[in-house]
Amino acid sequence: MPNKLSKHSYVAKTKEDALNKCYEELNVNEEEIYVKETQIAGKLFKASKIELEVLTQKELVDFIKYYINQIGTLMGLDIKTEIRTSDQIINVTLICENNAILIGKDGRTLNAIQNLLRQSISVQSGFNVKINIDVCGYKEKRKKRFEREIKNICRSILRDHIEVKLDPMNSYQRRIVHNVVNKYEDLKTESIGEEPNRYVVISYKK
Repeated sequence: MPNKLSKHSYVAKTKEDALNKCYEELNVNEEEIYVKETQIAGKLFKASKIELEVLTQKELVDFIKYYINQIGTLMGLDIKTEIRTSDQIINVTLICENNAILIGKDGRTLNAIQNLLRQSISVQSGFNVKINIDVCGYKEKRKKRFEREIKNICRSILRDHIEVKLDPMNSYQRRIVHNVVNKYEDLKTESIGEEPNRYVVISYKK
């Protein structure tokens, strides 16, 4: 199991030719790789070329398993991983006998593990891969609870025609608020302020 990520490079006259080289050498298809494209300018009378940097999902998954295993060793936990990919988003489920330690207060430990993993992949490969790490459905349950709270606020605004200023929240939480409120035709949202104090205001349109 690799402790480092390696990129594969392919240069050809066209992107299609470079991809075909990649598919043949790595025995992969389009859905199993991450690709960064760079155009190499030609010199004198030579035509320009295309360079592709490629990272395979298999290598990435193996690295994630290694990384999580190392974190488990440092935390004194035996952590198992279940990894699924969907639309090039890697969903990682962590399984251990003490989920509370993995999650941490308000999910802080879980978020820290996810951020560290993303940063490690970015530094080593130069790719910003979308990774979601969860423990026993904790994030999904918390998201649904948060959505219910926003819906309750929306119903109050529709009834009383008031404006509600929410507490500062991160971009992920603000996106959830916008998505929930967009389902109400008579309500609107506005993000105000600068990070980390940026917040959302929900108000009645009329």
